Amino acid sequence: MNSSPVHVLRAVVVLLAATTLRVVHGVWLDLPSSGTKCVSEDLRPGDIVVGDYYAFIGQQADGNSPVLPTISVTVTSPRGVELHRQENVTYGQFAFTTSDSGTYLACFSEHSDHHEEGKTVTVTVGIDWKTGIAAKDWDTFAKRENLQEIEVELMKVEAAVRLIHGNLIYLKERDAALRNMSEATNARVTWYSMVSLGVCIFVSVFQVWYLRRFFTKNKII
Repeated sequence: MNSSPVHVLRAVVVLLAATTLRVVHGVWLDLPSSGTKCVSEDLRPGDIVVGDYYAFIGQQADGNSPVLPTISVTVTSPRGVELHRQENVTYGQFAFTTSDSGTYLACFSEHSDHHEEGKTVTVTVGIDWKTGIAAKDWDTFAKRENLQEIEVELMKVEAAVRLIHGNLIYLKERDAALRNMSEATNARVTWYSMVSLGVCIFVSVFQVWYLRRFFTKNKII
């Protein structure tokens, strides 16, 4: 059975995407009645991030329809810069391109009070966090550029290859930075050890000299 070029390209895209780090994932969070709950993602500079979130409460025990709660959302960078903030919303989307490497946080808290007397109600938030090639709206892009399906698949392959290449460069740079840090730490430890040894030798010599002087002065020896 022969496979079409489009199917082959799709398989290549899936294979390439599988070799990249955290392309897309979905998370479910049950929010506490007070406080916040966060999800984090370790990203490198230049990553495209798109996140969709929505809050809901399940079917009520009395048979009423699901309630749509409201939540507060804050997305921050590793430096603490606020990239996205929404208050009193049921659903929304954040999108940004990373400028720093490190851990990015998306924090959610319950905004409205759904805790009726004698009842425990849990607000659940669904988050669909996408990075890299998964973060791009390929269907809209194809329609805008009037591209054929095989052209879109080829562009996905190219984007996946660039993403893998960028990840490899990033890992190489991090390895070099860690190696330099390790070498600098070893040099400082060596210098500290030499200084400590010198201080110990000086103190020992001084003690011997002082004791000999003390004993001679008092005619003990």
